[in-house]
Amino acid sequence: MGIVETIAITMGLGWASGFNLYAAMLTLGLLGATDSMVLPEGLTILQHPAVIAAAGFMYFIEFFADKTPGVDTAWDTVHTFIRIPAGAVLAAMAVGDVSPVAETVALIVGGGMAATAHATKAGTRMLINTSPEPFSNWTASVAEDVAVVGGLWLALANPGLFLVLLAAALVAMIWLLPKIWRGLKAVAARIRGWLGGTPDAPEPSATNRTDLTDGDASFTLALDRGRPGDRPA
Repeated sequence: MGIVETIAITMGLGWASGFNLYAAMLTLGLLGATDSMVLPEGLTILQHPAVIAAAGFMYFIEFFADKTPGVDTAWDTVHTFIRIPAGAVLAAMAVGDVSPVAETVALIVGGGMAATAHATKAGTRMLINTSPEPFSNWTASVAEDVAVVGGLWLALANPGLFLVLLAAALVAMIWLLPKIWRGLKAVAARIRGWLGGTPDAPEPSATNRTDLTDGDASFTLALDRGRPGDRPA
């Protein structure tokens, strides 16, 4: 494989693993096993029937978990510790035994792509789950599955076009992540309000104290908001 093809499949695997690791493994395994595409030498293990069966079984479970409101967020939380390292390892495998430097670079890039994609997916799903209807979850999940399968096929069939589209998707994810974070903070604040949370009382300051003078006698009356202050005898 040429340098463009290697970069495309390396970055594509990291990106796809962040959205749906098992769909990515199953797609490449089936493409290689059916001779539809030629996989890099380091990824030929995905063509093994046992690996295909395991990836297919896990994708079957994720297919339904990923489309159930609430369950999808729990599933994403657990897979934070699976998708990101797996995406990094698969990206390094795609490079093959070229050099330790190339493998390390692929490991870092693949892990970064997987982390970005996973954060976008998990955050978006948490916001979608604030809606009571399940149709938005189904739509998002099906769209992700189609993107993973189609994206990996395109990475092998037309790596140049895939890299252009991946760059656009990466810019969109970077633009979207801060908005997702602000949305999640707003949802968390609303939930705290529903649970009866109140903001902390402010500390007393100089503006909370009133000096009263009566002839030669001067005294200070402390006004502490939220608590009774000390009063003169």
